Amino acid sequence: MNFLYFDPGIGAMIAQAVVAAVAGVLLFSKVAWYKVKAFFGLLKEEDDTYDSIDMDEDNDDSETETDEHKK
Repeated sequence: MNFLYFDPGIGAMIAQAVVAAVAGVLLFSKVAWYKVKAFFGLLKEEDDTYDSIDMDEDNDDSETETDEHKK
């Protein structure tokens, strides 16, 4: 009779292969679904997060707001 021998490292190798396969399938399906939605024009326009930042570009003073309040 021939018995198969599995050393302790084979379990970790199998677990790593399963996790990698699941991650690969999920990533592939996400990219494929995005391309299908883009093809049919079903994508939402994303808001630019940097538009909500208020910056005063005309301020030529070197003082900051905290320095002004200290005076």
